[in-house]
Amino acid sequence: QVQLVESGGGLVQAGGSLRLSCAASGRTSSYYAMGWFRQAPGKEREFVAHVNWNGGTTYYTDSVKGRFTISRDNAKNTVYLQMNSLKPEDTAVYYCASGTPGTPVRARSRDGYDYWGQGTQVTVSS
Repeated sequence: QVQLVESGGGLVQAGGSLRLSCAASGRTSSYYAMGWFRQAPGKEREFVAHVNWNGGTTYYTDSVKGRFTISRDNAKNTVYLQMNSLKPEDTAVYYCASGTPGTPVRARSRDGYDYWGQGTQVTVSS
């Protein structure tokens, strides 16, 4: 089992920045891909960003490209999501996930991940 714990969420004004962290413990593996998803009230959980095992490949949903950056530090078993130029529509609970999606399509899908954190709330005020 892998345990994932997110941190770094909070309340920020539009245009501001936050950095989310996700610390992994348990049967971790540097070969796991990591992803960030988010879920706004009344909406489905949606893909935000993905990073492969060595940080060499990243994917983003279109709405965050140029504003969010995903990265990882395998020595610390931690993945980060730097969020800049935040907008009210970024308000959601953000979840990190770990797994071996295998394909670019699955890397953007909840089905590509086996382990999930409990989430951290991000609220962007206008």
